[in-house]
Parts: sequence; structure tokens; C-alpha cells
Amino acid sequence: MITLALSKGRILDATRPLLAAAGIAVLDDPEHPRKLIVPTNQPHLRVVLVRASDVPTYVQYGGADLGVAGKDQLIEHGGQGLYQPLDLGIARCRVSVAVRHDFDYAQAVRQGARLKLATKYTSIARDFFAGKGVHVDMVKLYGSMELAPLTGLADAIVDLVSTGSTLRANQLVEVERIMDISSLLVVNQAALKLKQAPLRRIIDAFAAAIPAEATAAPNRITA
Repeated sequence: MITLALSKGRILDATRPLLAAAGIAVLDDPEHPRKLIVPTNQPHLRVVLVRASDVPTYVQYGGADLGVAGKDQLIEHGGQGLYQPLDLGIARCRVSVAVRHDFDYAQAVRQGARLKLATKYTSIARDFFAGKGVHVDMVKLYGSMELAPLTGLADAIVDLVSTGSTLRANQLVEVERIMDISSLLVVNQAALKLKQAPLRRIIDAFAAAIPAEATAAPNRITA
């Protein structure tokens, strides 16, 4: 049995057309609120539904043989034990810095300054601001990130941005783009040796189905 780890929401929606193009159909509704393991039309392939941040962990430790995860989650995870053959070119967005519209960000990030920052992307944020020579006092949050600058919890946030509409609705502005994000196919390295033929077929099917503009990605994430 081959197990594919996916997360509900944006990545699952973007993965559906790739699954269809690869000849894989999920037989039950993956948005069912309680069902976490769903079969496919291929008798030796099943889908497990986990939190986006947990996909790399499930694949690393063998709870799944392969999965689809955002580059942001892979960097935060560290990428240990994962073979990363394909950038699928889906669920594109960016990791950015955002502040209140009246906050003087340029002054706040001058060389040697100190910034109060809220984010769940602590590794990405720490590396980015270290490169600018800015000290950050980090507050780790998992949701409603936009509240942090509005309540005085933080000066700035680092978060995923797609259209920017949520930022604008809360009178925040995007001041720096840290990196572009897309979703990647990741494979457990041990499973690739033990189940090489069936996994290679799935990898090749995804490769044939990815958007033309997507590019091949390196085999490992380096944070």
C-alpha cells in the first residue's frame, strides 16, 4: 500500500487537477469532516488528510510514503529524511512582511535595530532579518496573524500572502517580499528504496501532469 499525505484547503484544491491528470481519483469526499483516510481508484494507493504543517513529518517518519507540502512548511520542518523530486507549481503565494499602514518600517529595520515580530514561520523570519542585521523578538502565533500589529503584540508579521485582501481589510500593508512559495512533492527516502517501482510510477505521473511553467526542484531542502 502506498500512502499519499495531503492537507485540506488550498493545497488539496490545487492538487485535485494534478491527481486527475495522473489518473488518480479520490473515491470519497476528502472534505468529509471526520474521515482522515480515503481510498482512491488505484487499489494500492490511499490518501491521508493531515494538517499542512504535519505533511513533512508524516513523510519523514513513514506515516506516509509521499506527500504534497508547501515550500514554507518544508523550510520550517528542515527537510530531514525527505527526497524532493518535483516542484508541482501549484498553490503559489509568497511569504511577506506586513505592518500597520502608519508604521515606519524603514526606520524600524535600520542596521542594528530591534523589531517585535509575530509569525509561525520562525526559521524563515529569523534568517531573513538576520541577513538584514536586525534583531527580532519573536512571538509565535498560528492564526489571526493580522491581529498582532493591531493590538500592539508585535510591530510586524511574517505570513503567507496571496491576494493581499486580508491585509487590506485589516489596514495592514505588505512592505517586503521574503520568498515565493509553491507546493512540492516529497517522498520518504526509505520508502523510495523499498517501494521504488510503484513510487516512481506516481512521481512520473505527477511530473507529466505539472503545469508547464513549474520547474524541477533540488532533492533536498536546505534551510
